Amino acid sequence: MTIFAVVALAAVGVGNGNASGAGDATTPRPRSTVHYPIHFDDAPTVPIRKPQPTVSYPIRFPSAKGQR
Repeated sequence: MTIFAVVALAAVGVGNGNASGAGDATTPRPRSTVHYPIHFDDAPTVPIRKPQPTVSYPIRFPSAKGQR
């Protein structure tokens, strides 16, 4: 068990070699390559359809007294 603990400690120590705070060292940060809003110039424009009611009469739902 002690050997396992020594090997694990050595692996953690080797894996964090640059984490000691070297002063000038800066870690590179990922930069976004996306520009919003996204436009597709060659895409055909499709008109947006508004939903139509399925019945022509209003549907009234019963409510408990004093609720509304």
